[in-house]
Amino acid sequence: MMGETESESPLGSPTMSPMRTAKPCSSPSEHSISLMVILAAIVCALLCALGLNTMLQCVFQCANRVVTEPFQWIASRRLNSGLKKREVVALPTSTYTHSGGSPCNCAICLSEFSDGDSIRFLPNCNHRFHVHCIDKWLFSHSSCPTCRTLLKSTHSLHSLHVIVS
Repeated sequence: MMGETESESPLGSPTMSPMRTAKPCSSPSEHSISLMVILAAIVCALLCALGLNTMLQCVFQCANRVVTEPFQWIASRRLNSGLKKREVVALPTSTYTHSGGSPCNCAICLSEFSDGDSIRFLPNCNHRFHVHCIDKWLFSHSSCPTCRTLLKSTHSLHSLHVIVS
């Protein structure tokens, strides 16, 4: 009588049937590597989600400002958009003469005024600069580079509301 694991081959000799072989247990180091990969993927996903959340909040805040405050934003940009050449030339100028005391500097180029330099005074704040330095600034800005006092009047703001209303 033949056993359960034996069978007869065509030649008549008994053979053993193949048994299922169990996979060897994976080592603890393979488990720890897999766990670290999974944890790294979770951390990366969390960081990406936080970054996306922050970016979306910024987009929504900026979009909300554009929708709710467009006229104020446009008016503020118009107020500090630079002066026209005739407005810049109309600002007072003088020739610098050192009268003792501490030397004065141009806040734009950071060099000291020398005797004979052409300087320009800004009327609202009385800050002074080299003419060529401040003129270049005023063509793109309508404010003092030192104290940010606006040189344009606020009638530009009112004219915007008249146009829109």
